[in-house]
Amino acid sequence: MVERLFFYNFIKMNYIFFDPEPQRANLLPFTFTRPVANLRVGILTVDEKWARLLGISSYSYKTQDYLQAKFPLTLGSANTFINGSICPNSTLIKQVKELQPRQAIYNNSTLIAVCLNQQDAINFDTNESSYDRLESQSNDYIQLNYCYDIFAKNGEAIEADYAFITNGRTSQPIPEGNRVMNPERIFIEEGASINFSILNASTGSIYIGKDAEIMEGSKVRGPFALCDHAGLKMDAKIYGPTTVGPYCKVGGEVSNVVFYAYSNKGHDGFVGNAVIGEWVNMGADTNNSNLKNTYDEVKLWNYRTEKFEKTGLTFCGLMMADHAKCGINTMFNTGTVVGVGANIFGSGFPRNFIPGFSWGGPQGFETFVLSKFFKTADAVYKRRNVAFTETDKELLKVVFEQEVKFRFWEEKKDM
Repeated sequence: MVERLFFYNFIKMNYIFFDPEPQRANLLPFTFTRPVANLRVGILTVDEKWARLLGISSYSYKTQDYLQAKFPLTLGSANTFINGSICPNSTLIKQVKELQPRQAIYNNSTLIAVCLNQQDAINFDTNESSYDRLESQSNDYIQLNYCYDIFAKNGEAIEADYAFITNGRTSQPIPEGNRVMNPERIFIEEGASINFSILNASTGSIYIGKDAEIMEGSKVRGPFALCDHAGLKMDAKIYGPTTVGPYCKVGGEVSNVVFYAYSNKGHDGFVGNAVIGEWVNMGADTNNSNLKNTYDEVKLWNYRTEKFEKTGLTFCGLMMADHAKCGINTMFNTGTVVGVGANIFGSGFPRNFIPGFSWGGPQGFETFVLSKFFKTADAVYKRRNVAFTETDKELLKVVFEQEVKFRFWEEKKDM
């Protein structure tokens, strides 16, 4: 025990987020392009929540091999591996900080965190049974088990993030000309701009990030998070719990949606009970259904089981992965999953599972040629002064191949 205490007290801890199964597979298509811990729910991504509460500035990932170039793994003398699907609370933070070598925190069969020296860390295995087992002192944390959890648990996550982000801090003043309800639950960061809009925080907290903008005539009901450098277009109608991620631009009617980063829904149209990945663009008057006419439970495509699975939800709209695009007047049915890099256009409702790198719509699909996709992605990145790197290309090539088996028209073509 003395050796353990010496180890903990005098060696800087290295934190690593690992991808748990089956959560990683159930969170596809969003985990095709990022580790589980890099998912956003609430105001922050899961890894950002842990970093703020642990008081650390650096961390790394134990993730899929093809993702490691973009999300590298760093091992140190002392390493704490953290389940990337679990959002922290104060009790978990305290218990994780107190971990000693080979001690592991579990909630039933779920591994939450384990502390390992460098040699043990090299051979880290989530199924290892020889760790010194500690039971979790908290069971009320948020865990992302399925992709629809991202929007379904977003309200709880916004409130949790809001509490520790704003704790002990003073908001920028609410600009004159706006109408507000429950202003004590509104927090505005430096550089944000809000003009002639309505902010109703009586239904949940409202967080406005650094240099974000809410244009004239917008109406917002909390819980709501507008992240750094993001914007609401004129006359936007936002129902919580909704998150608009960094550098996103959103307009029209939105209800219980999580937008990741650098995505655009700049025009009228309804999107509800949905998750919209990074670098997505939605054409004018894009709409999704979030409720079946029969009011039946919604089923959603699951990449792990390769079939449509029950969600337990009556309201479930659109899961749209990174780099997907849709044209003007696109209509999505209840419970639609759109894979990475898909490009959808045409009249009518497309099928409710659209594999990655599909090109087309209700009239039929073909495969989006990868070289043309890269040309588009490069142009999109340049508009936001971001580099589309060779690392990005290599990652997306792997995703392209992983989705081949779901592009049914390629099988017919080969026959």
